Amino acid sequence: MAGKTFVLSGALESMGRQEATEKIEALGGKVSGSVSKKTDFLLSGEKSGSKYTKAQELGIAIIDEDAFLALVTGGGFDL
Repeated sequence: MAGKTFVLSGALESMGRQEATEKIEALGGKVSGSVSKKTDFLLSGEKSGSKYTKAQELGIAIIDEDAFLALVTGGGFDL
């Protein structure tokens, strides 16, 4: 996760945005407020909106909350 840029969209069930941001930053990642070509992942929660659409248009990897939790707990998947 180190060096990767995440954007959060929608509501997460298991944690708030602040906690998700802290987890990303603790593992060396960065959180941005908007999707751009520099975004590596969109963390998509319930009711994702325009950020989800923009990420699709730009070909950004979109992960759900379960995949995110696997990443931060060390289960991970291939980045």
